[in-house]
Amino acid sequence: KTSLVSHLNSFKDSLCQDCIRRVDTNPIRVLDCKNTTCQTLLKSVPKITSSLCNSCNSDFVALQKILDNQDIEYEIDSSLVRGLDYYSKSAFEFVSDELGSQSAIAGGGRYDRLVEFLDGKPTSAIGFAVGLDRIMELIKLPEIDRDGIYFGALDESCIDTIYNKSMQKAKSTRVSVEYRAKKLKKHLNSADKAGVRYCAIIGEDELRDGTIWVKDLQDKSERVVALEEF
Repeated sequence: KTSLVSHLNSFKDSLCQDCIRRVDTNPIRVLDCKNTTCQTLLKSVPKITSSLCNSCNSDFVALQKILDNQDIEYEIDSSLVRGLDYYSKSAFEFVSDELGSQSAIAGGGRYDRLVEFLDGKPTSAIGFAVGLDRIMELIKLPEIDRDGIYFGALDESCIDTIYNKSMQKAKSTRVSVEYRAKKLKKHLNSADKAGVRYCAIIGEDELRDGTIWVKDLQDKSERVVALEEF
């Protein structure tokens, strides 16, 4: 800390007002300034990894050994700063290169003396925060292995035909049947939720012509085929 403050004081007047205030109150936070001018000046500051005490250095070496033994890839960032002032020793962040400028997914660190500061017994501690909204952006949902047929009717008069055809197909494949007449969009939504491959629909026109409308929910193709051939 003494080395950092001494270095910051050498160009303190060139820093932004927030950094000038922090030099005396919380110099580590100066390293987290987003001001372009400050960032340029801060490139020359001493690295914290070069000023560790024996206790902090032994803990840091032990942490790296644990990560190495578990084949966990990591990068040492000597300029990393967490926003909470009570952190001590190691701090960390999980970042992604798929989120743009808001790349941090989770972050935290040790705060071994916080409980003691709050009048509790000396207790080693670690904490972290996770951005669930950012994690959701990274989740890759698996492709649905669709199979089976959904049967639906657009008119009450078509329900018996739909039911009979679904019973025939149930002998050889998985079927899902809607016993109420609905609009096509609602049938398609239900078929999608059921995870089937095909949505088979009969309306008044199909009933009259002896056909059935079929949509492949996997490749999105549509066709009308003779009911007896389906």
